[in-house]
Amino acid sequence: MIERGQIYFVDLNPTKGREQAVQRPILVLSSDRINQLPLVVTVVFGTKGENIKRDFPTNVRVSSMDSGLPIETVFLCFQIRAIDHRRFPDAPAGKLPEEMMNKVESAVRYCLEL
Repeated sequence: MIERGQIYFVDLNPTKGREQAVQRPILVLSSDRINQLPLVVTVVFGTKGENIKRDFPTNVRVSSMDSGLPIETVFLCFQIRAIDHRRFPDAPAGKLPEEMMNKVESAVRYCLEL
């Protein structure tokens, strides 16, 4: 089952314009109540930490130790997307601890002025 806070490597193609593309880490943002339904899963996109030289309030930088991923990852909290369950592999690549999820939530609220 897909759970909030889990990180998966998902192929996001095809895309258009400035949407995040190719296979990349995504962080599950939607609640587990929604994730259990045959709907879509709301996620934020991640990118390699080396790709983002400067930290912004719209991003959350996560160490490999905190994520379980092989490299530092920056989650782009302004890049929110709902994706189909069928895009997800069988097992997650990592999971964020609650403290880091709180930072992601704050960045998403900032981006959406909530």
